[in-house]
Amino acid sequence: MNSINKMSKIVLVAMFTFFVQSVKAQSNANSILDWTYEHIIFILAALVTILALSALAYVAKVTFGTYENEISGGAEMSQPVKKEDGFFKKLYNKSWNLIPMDREKDIDLGHDYDGIRELDNSLPPWWLYMFYITITWGAIYIYIYHISGIGKSQIESYNEEVKTAEIETKRYLALQSNSVDELSVVTLSDAASLANGKKIYVANCAACHGMEGQGLVGPNFTDKYWKHGGDIKDLFKTIKYGVTDKGMQAWGSTIPPTGIQEVASYILTLQGTNPPNPKAPEGELYEPEAK
Repeated sequence: MNSINKMSKIVLVAMFTFFVQSVKAQSNANSILDWTYEHIIFILAALVTILALSALAYVAKVTFGTYENEISGGAEMSQPVKKEDGFFKKLYNKSWNLIPMDREKDIDLGHDYDGIRELDNSLPPWWLYMFYITITWGAIYIYIYHISGIGKSQIESYNEEVKTAEIETKRYLALQSNSVDELSVVTLSDAASLANGKKIYVANCAACHGMEGQGLVGPNFTDKYWKHGGDIKDLFKTIKYGVTDKGMQAWGSTIPPTGIQEVASYILTLQGTNPPNPKAPEGELYEPEAK
């Protein structure tokens, strides 16, 4: 019985600690109301657990008391002077309102099932109070969240969460796009990416490769011959790390990964075009199908 009482106290302390820590994290009255609503099931479950453990302790006490009385043969045992019940004991008795065993015959319905008698017990006051509290809470909830406008309705909360999720999604995708490298890069074909790739090309690449990719100091981009591979991954790697022995700088520290992907994709669109005065082919023939 002592262990059961200790378990009840542990559950009560854990529930109170959880409540205090959660409330400290709230910044306004609305959030406290939201917290109470979201955790009402937890609160009720904790209370039911405590009361159930208390009932188990009471049943164990009565059972063991009856067993000891049977062993002693009904002999009277010296009993200590009964002290007046304390506040919590009185509260416990009122919350259960149990019928003493010597008065069970008054509520016996006369139904016997293999020695199990049916008693006309009334519902415990604690159960009735919790039932009334849930009804009251329901009325308060409807007023706060659907009538007064004090609290946010579920639809409003949902819309805010959706907006927050969209922002987080865009942020995540932005981080993912900036994490592209020579192993994960793919060719882009949308107009916006290619237009941005062309701007980067004109600003950084045209001086050596020509405005139309025909080749100047650097090689020609309009034919099928490449010095360092003609795949999107090869091109990304070449732009990122450069070819220092040929005078091409590493653009990885100047152009972000997404920019390198865009300019590499744009350069691939120059293949097959016929600009004036193209530079002679350099490198090896690259056929995508063969690779």
